[in-house]
Amino acid sequence: MVHFADSLTFSGRKVVAAWASLPFPAFPGSSLPDILSAHQQDVPWKLLLSSWKEQKVSCCFAQSVVLRGVGRERPSSSPGRQPRTPLPGWESPEEMLQHYLHTHFPGSFRWVQVGLDQGAVLREFWGNFIHLLPPSTAHVLQQPCSTHPPFPQFFSPLLTRQGFLQDKALGHSSAAVQSIPVLAALQASPVLHKLLSGLWQDLRARNVRRWSSFFTAGVEQDDFQQALEELKTLAQCYETGFGGDGSEDEADSD
Repeated sequence: MVHFADSLTFSGRKVVAAWASLPFPAFPGSSLPDILSAHQQDVPWKLLLSSWKEQKVSCCFAQSVVLRGVGRERPSSSPGRQPRTPLPGWESPEEMLQHYLHTHFPGSFRWVQVGLDQGAVLREFWGNFIHLLPPSTAHVLQQPCSTHPPFPQFFSPLLTRQGFLQDKALGHSSAAVQSIPVLAALQASPVLHKLLSGLWQDLRARNVRRWSSFFTAGVEQDDFQQALEELKTLAQCYETGFGGDGSEDEADSD
C-alpha cells in the first residue's frame, strides 16, 4: 500500500487521502452510464478521516479510483430511454469513469472530449506522452465487495442482498446483505492542506520541554523543530497553486 500511495505523490507531496462510497448508490439493473449520470452534481463518497468536517472537494493533483460491482453494460437500463444526462460514447467502462471524474476533478485527468471519429487518434497521441501526465488511474471491476462475516452488518433495510437500492424496505435484515457495489479512491488533494496545517499548529503550540520522557527517549529539541518545519513544508505542498512550474495546479483551476 505504501508503494501504491507513493505512485500518486509528486512535487514534494507524500500523503494521500482515502475516500469511499460504501455502498455505492445504484439501483438493480442500472448500467454504468445510468449510474454515473445520476450523480452529476457530486461524487457520492465520503472522506475516511475521523472527526473531519465534510467539505466539497473540486480539484485534486492525482488519484486512483476503483468502482466495483456495477454492470459494465453500455445501454440504458430502460429500453428506449436515454440516461438522465447522456455521457459520451466512450469505448470502455474505464473511459466512462475517467470522463466522469474529469468533470469533477479537471486537474487529475487530462482528458479531451472529442467526437468518436477523433478519439482513437487522440488516444494514440496522448499515449506517447503519458509519462508527462499526472499518475491518475480509474478501474471498473464487475466483482462486488463481499460483506460476509466478519464484515460489519450496518446496512439500510433499503438494500437488496446484492447491495443495490430499492424504493421500499425489504423483508430481510441487514445481515442478509451478501455483497455491495463500492466506489473508492486514494487522492492527493488540497483537502490535506488544512489537515496537515492543523496538525502543525497543534504541535507547534505544545511545550515539549515539559515532557521529560519525550526527550529521554532519544529525541533532540533540534530534531523536533526540524520535523515541525518539514511538516509545515509538506502542508504547503497541498495548497492550490503550489509547485515548481504550477502546471498541474493550473489545470486544477481550469
